[in-house]
Amino acid sequence: MSRRRKAEKREIIPDTKFNDKVLSKFINIVMYDGKKSKSEKIVYDALEIASKKLKISKPIDLFRNALNNVKPGIEVRSRRVGGATYQVPMEVKPRRAQTLAMKWIINSAEKRNEKTMKERVASEIIDAFNNKGNSIKKREETHKMAEANRAFSHF
Repeated sequence: MSRRRKAEKREIIPDTKFNDKVLSKFINIVMYDGKKSKSEKIVYDALEIASKKLKISKPIDLFRNALNNVKPGIEVRSRRVGGATYQVPMEVKPRRAQTLAMKWIINSAEKRNEKTMKERVASEIIDAFNNKGNSIKKREETHKMAEANRAFSHF
């Protein structure tokens, strides 16, 4: 991380199907070895599968709701005071909350047992939409950790 100036944020181009920047970011996180067309197919198929299973007409709304359910509100950050390191609970900025939610959904999907990646992502999105699954568990863990370290919030 540079100490001279803040890194400038790159502008993300919206995805082709739904014209949504958040979904485009999700596709980029799913991407492996620079194969964007494959990751697009995985995400679009996953959204289609999830919307059919839940009988929701707009897959993008399903994705947004699932993402909002996974977003953390508070997290712990390490902070050195004197010789000791404390886990200090802090509010999560919206951009970081969104990125964390996406990473948690994808990591949870990768650990699932379904056959293809699109089925895994679809199942994880469905679970996130219904407030269950590993990505939701990860958010709850983060909140519990912050709650447990509330005594250090004055740092």
